[in-house]
Amino acid sequence: MFDLVISIILLSAIALAVGAFVLWRKGITKQALLMAVLSFVMFANVAIWLVPMADGETPIEAAEEAGQD
Repeated sequence: MFDLVISIILLSAIALAVGAFVLWRKGITKQALLMAVLSFVMFANVAIWLVPMADGETPIEAAEEAGQD
């Protein structure tokens, strides 16, 4: 389940980044900047969930194990 959510978030972040670039090229800078910031935040959230902790386990793996109890 978490894999599906992470995939959707990544696809949305990529779409937002592309949309921000298109708007920036059209000269609509305020909305482009906001979309770029949102895209960066989404990428950062995915990185937080996928970067291993000190014990080598990722937070998403820990959440999946906790849900199986």
